[in-house]
Amino acid sequence: MSETINPHPGLSFRAFVATIAFIQAVVALSIDMMVPALGQIASVLHVGTGNERQWVITTFVLAFGGAQLLYGLAADKFGRRPVLIFSLALYTLCSFTAALAPSFTLLLLARAGQGFGAAGAQVLSVSIVRDCYAGRRMAQVNSLSFMVFLTAPILAPSFGQALLLIAPWQSIFATLGIYGGLITIWVALRLPETQHAEDHTGMNVAEFYAAIRLTLTNRMSLGYTLGAMLLLGAWLGFINSAQQVFADIFHVPKLFPIIFAACAICMAAAALLNARLVERLGMRRLAHTAMFGFIATSATQAAFALSGHDTLMTFALIQAAMMFSFGLLAGNCGAISMEPLGHIAGTAASVQGFINMSGAALIGVLIGQNFNGTLIPLALGFVISGLLALILVTIAEGGRLFRSHAV
Repeated sequence: MSETINPHPGLSFRAFVATIAFIQAVVALSIDMMVPALGQIASVLHVGTGNERQWVITTFVLAFGGAQLLYGLAADKFGRRPVLIFSLALYTLCSFTAALAPSFTLLLLARAGQGFGAAGAQVLSVSIVRDCYAGRRMAQVNSLSFMVFLTAPILAPSFGQALLLIAPWQSIFATLGIYGGLITIWVALRLPETQHAEDHTGMNVAEFYAAIRLTLTNRMSLGYTLGAMLLLGAWLGFINSAQQVFADIFHVPKLFPIIFAACAICMAAAALLNARLVERLGMRRLAHTAMFGFIATSATQAAFALSGHDTLMTFALIQAAMMFSFGLLAGNCGAISMEPLGHIAGTAASVQGFINMSGAALIGVLIGQNFNGTLIPLALGFVISGLLALILVTIAEGGRLFRSHAV
């Protein structure tokens, strides 16, 4: 679609970008604030092994990924705004429920509810951006919102750690509930409906399946979605293992929030750089360059791990470099995968989100559950994911990388 003068009445461009970023931050906060609390949760709720506590993260991500298909159909049927408000309200309710959970099983059920609500926030935010913008301008919006959104992982682990100094682990869930409630109120008061009248659909199952088929058979959509899934899966493998990496390998658990924040700052810097360069260089050149950078740095990490020369310093520096590459990849891969599907943005976003997050969650589980007291499973997970993502993107591009635009 062509960009209009005022594609989101009632919100300035900056306010729109900030709104999208704060909606998407629900996901990052729900994951990253948990990591410092995993040890306390495991102790209080009598969780057995170190790897078992990873399900606090994994359950959320699996529900988050699985629910996205439903939101695509609902968003195209009922509009973006009411479905978004429903999903944020559900997230808020389940956050407070998790704070009151008396057992690990009930906590995981509440986490699944959180993930189900957060799924709507993700799908609807992507759909809303695609309703309002297209092409490189859409990639710019994605990068700017991603940069603002990254304040969540920069601050979340430290904030979670600080909360644990003055209150039990339940305070983290209560804080997430308050955040979700505030975002729900803001959306209800300020965000307009962005769906175009011509894109409004009835509850037509045949059309829904046709939209799914188009999303899955479009070469750009599928290739970049699967590529992003692999890279995100490696990142979730790190999130799952992070508390054990810093506590069991390097014996510095209190440094985790600082190093994690440094990695997130690198991602934010990459997103800002991407927003400045994408209009001139194009999404593909930046994404493909970053993908090679991701593979090179992850291979370096694997070499240190396999040779037994990994240290906290080398791990932190290489991880930061990988996250810089990831920051360049995220907005561009999302924009490229959505570019040909503007007329079915709601369904497309949900299908892509389902594949991306469900697949990434399983990859993250595979990497995390193979934690063995060394960095080898994590490092090899990054390398393999990066190489497979490059292969899929190369196939999507017909074997020709670094083009400025699609044929």
